[in-house]
Amino acid sequence: MTFDPQYIDQVLSENYEDAKTLFLSPLLAINAAHLVMLVQTGIVTAEEGHALRTALDAISVTDVRATPYHETCEDLFFHIERLVERQCGEETAGRLHTARSRNDIDMTMYRLRQREFILALLDGSLKLREGLIGQAARHRETLMAALTHTQPAQPSTLAHYLLGVIEQLERDAVRLRAAFASTNQCPLGACAITGTGFPIDRQLTSDLLGFDGPTGNTYGSIATVDYLLESISAAAVLLSGLGRVVQDLLLWSTMEFGYLRLADGFVQASSIMPQKRNPVALEHARAIASKALGQAGAVMLAVHNTPFGDIVDTEDDLQPLVASTFRDGRRAVVLVDAALRAAEFDVARLESRAAAGGTTLTELADHLVREHRIPFRAAHTIAARLLKAHDEHPGTPLGETLAAVSGDLLGVPLRYTDAQIAGIMSPRHFVDVRRTRGGPSPGETGRALAQSQQTLGADQAWIAAAGGRLAAAQAELRRRAEAL
Repeated sequence: MTFDPQYIDQVLSENYEDAKTLFLSPLLAINAAHLVMLVQTGIVTAEEGHALRTALDAISVTDVRATPYHETCEDLFFHIERLVERQCGEETAGRLHTARSRNDIDMTMYRLRQREFILALLDGSLKLREGLIGQAARHRETLMAALTHTQPAQPSTLAHYLLGVIEQLERDAVRLRAAFASTNQCPLGACAITGTGFPIDRQLTSDLLGFDGPTGNTYGSIATVDYLLESISAAAVLLSGLGRVVQDLLLWSTMEFGYLRLADGFVQASSIMPQKRNPVALEHARAIASKALGQAGAVMLAVHNTPFGDIVDTEDDLQPLVASTFRDGRRAVVLVDAALRAAEFDVARLESRAAAGGTTLTELADHLVREHRIPFRAAHTIAARLLKAHDEHPGTPLGETLAAVSGDLLGVPLRYTDAQIAGIMSPRHFVDVRRTRGGPSPGETGRALAQSQQTLGADQAWIAAAGGRLAAAQAELRRRAEAL
């Protein structure tokens, strides 16, 4: 078959280079696993298996990576097949392709690489959680104003804010682990789309390649792309959530807020303004995460409304986009982690603004309900009127103002000293009494941090075990192949 030069330039040569970068190692592993299975089942003789294994061993990865595309081979698969033929002859080399197709090879390659992407992103997110837990543990007592609708709302603590981020990342880990489980199923043996009449052992090839098991329906093994979309979706959710946090961090880094100071290694100066400390590491993290999120959307769009079957839309042209999604996603996560580990929070400045704008008025209303059994709406009105009256006449003692506004509403004034009101409305008191599960009191954030540390340990153990199983399968594949 002779290909048009434009088709070669615009498609085949590009895809060949992408395949060398992404799929050469997975392709060689698939060849080895399939060969072991063919010999084990007697489909290929021991002598043929030995000759094929010797031919596969003779392939130089370095040479393949250095070899440019040539029109005599359609793609990387055929280039490797040609190298095997040169070593053991066309007849013996042809035995290797018994009971398989480029279709199931491709789908297996994609999953082999995809599970690596998932584990790498998950690993980055676990390290970020570890760093955030450390920061939260140092700031259980650090007061701050929690914002709603970008306005001061109620006092909280920095640990409380960070725990919200940590728990979001914990759910991201659940999603990524689920995506790994969906991905880590082996399509090899589905062949073109209907399987084969040869007595293959799909469980064996699945085990040798480190999968949890073979895929089911052979049609779906070739046609489906939901496993990929699941992992892309999990990555997109993680990056969307992280982007919102980065936006807060950048706001906190402004001179107007001044809550966060990045270490010198994460800022850049200006070419003409000596005073500048630009928090560019976080800006890069935001941009890279947004880039990854856009690529994730492009993956979704590329497979939308395509036929449920073997189709190039989910293959050569798409896979580099998948790879760059996860690569950029991990870059963003790692960068945020590194920047925050070295960052310093201005505790005094955070605490100085914790009560600004009447953030503790909710606790005054709550106190009036608890102590005087008045309806919350009435207590809410008293607190609101107190703030308004205090703004209009700041010199009037709070006790006198409270008595006046409560007397107007209830008919009976509520008597408090200024010191009592100050205690009730202090941000420290506000936080300390909020012992609701998941709340900001130091005791509760201490419990939550212990739980998050335990969850992190479990996730770290899981990823270590997953990596260990893949390494063990790789070692077993090497042993079985060398024995041929």
